[in-house]
Amino acid sequence: MHDNAPRITRSSTPAGAALQLAGCWTAARLAEPAARAPIEAELARCGASQASACAWDLRALERLDHTGAQLLWNAWGHQWPATLLLLEAQRSMLDRVAQYSVPAPAARPITAWQLFLRLGALVWHVIGHVQDLVRLLGQLLLDTLQLLRAPGRGPWRDVSGHLYRIGATALPITALVGFLIGVVLAYLLAQQLRQFGADAFIVNILGLALIRELGPVLAAILIAGRSGSAITAQIGVMRVTEELDAMRVLGIAQGYRLVLPRAIALALAMPLLAVWTTLAALLGGMLAADLTMGVTPAYFFATLPQAVEASNLTLALGKSVVFGLLIAVIGCHYGLRVKPNTESLGQGTTASVVSSITMVILVDALFAVIFKDIGL
Repeated sequence: MHDNAPRITRSSTPAGAALQLAGCWTAARLAEPAARAPIEAELARCGASQASACAWDLRALERLDHTGAQLLWNAWGHQWPATLLLLEAQRSMLDRVAQYSVPAPAARPITAWQLFLRLGALVWHVIGHVQDLVRLLGQLLLDTLQLLRAPGRGPWRDVSGHLYRIGATALPITALVGFLIGVVLAYLLAQQLRQFGADAFIVNILGLALIRELGPVLAAILIAGRSGSAITAQIGVMRVTEELDAMRVLGIAQGYRLVLPRAIALALAMPLLAVWTTLAALLGGMLAADLTMGVTPAYFFATLPQAVEASNLTLALGKSVVFGLLIAVIGCHYGLRVKPNTESLGQGTTASVVSSITMVILVDALFAVIFKDIGL
């Protein structure tokens, strides 16, 4: 069977390197990876600067189309080589390619004015987000006052539904992650404390770290990724399907029906999830401490109330309420900013998760600085 794969044969002459092309240089054959790879390697070996000094012989080619001609023209650096042997039909093909080939535009240097304009666009983008957030928070406050004036007309059915979806369905994953974090933390602490004979202090470190910091933060990060993205996606889909426009036409307050129930549900669910995650982490740490250091569960339970003050639990619950409100507000904020297209929906959901997790960590650091003298 005749092999018509594109190939290049290199030979040396007194005048320099000579390259003879054979086979079918067509789009169909050049699209095959096995046939294209050696051709590209040989052309790259020549280089655009050296290709013009070589002697090229195209007369043995079986077929040459515009794809093969473009490949050669690019390898020659968009100029004719000094020595070129070819047929008349091949020259016509290469002439058309040379006539209509456009070199890549030169990269324009970024000027100081362009940098200034980009900075201005970024500032306006941030200002737009801040304005929408302030407007959303103000509307949430007004809706809360309206709910307090007439609690019987509140959206309690929506609140209960969100409590189930955000809180009850998140119990398995938060317990699993919390348990594993407790196990890992206990194993790491055991190896360090054993060197100093301070095995008993594992209860103090685990209790303080999990109850005060890791439990609430871990639960908040999980809920931000799980429920914060769901909130943005739900409201964003309502934008895409024009349900938000229909609510505006019908005179239904979006803040009262969409933002307020989610904020209440997250503010109620986050402290409970934080306690649940902390208990699972303490259970994992207690079991790991028993296995690695011989610290019995009875000693763990007896020492934990003395090692960790009750104010740490109060601080953790207060932080969790703030975390829940932040996740709800940020999720609703990005959901309401979604444009009526699927690309904007995906971008808004991603930005919501990243912003929620970042704000949770920032607010936790702020709480750590402000309440550094409480419970320690």
